[in-house]
Amino acid sequence: MNSKRALDATDARILLALATEPRATVVALAERLGLSRNTVQARLARMERGGALGSFERRITPDALGYPLTAFVTARVDQHRLAEVSQALTGIAEVVEVFGLSGETDLLVRVVAADAEDLYRIAGQILAIPDVERTTTALAMRELVPHRLTPLLRRAAMDGSRQQDDEGP
Repeated sequence: MNSKRALDATDARILLALATEPRATVVALAERLGLSRNTVQARLARMERGGALGSFERRITPDALGYPLTAFVTARVDQHRLAEVSQALTGIAEVVEVFGLSGETDLLVRVVAADAEDLYRIAGQILAIPDVERTTTALAMRELVPHRLTPLLRRAAMDGSRQQDDEGP
């Protein structure tokens, strides 16, 4: 979603309920939140169309697929060839995320690997991509704060209820 504040407090409440109970039906969500089924269904559809809901893949752990190691590879690339490098990275199955960065390095590449030897192979594949000038690999030792949005959803839900209180009946 492109706008600065595309989700309102009701959207945040729906997403919080889904975060708590991901398999809840639209009817169950509506009952829990005191909303109509049509309202919940329409809002979920709008959020999905607008890109507020990410892919189901985020819930699958690489470890369950036989990839217990996570590493972050930073890469310096020829800026004029960034699109080609990004496209080449999508051809490496173990590359699970790529971010464009500002500063000394151009890309942050999250990769998963079966073991150290596999990580070495993957890092070599990345370095072999034309126009990748230099890479540095760091092994993730432990995830200290997992991906989370619940605190932000709670804030959005609370901000909306505060706004309603301020506006009065």
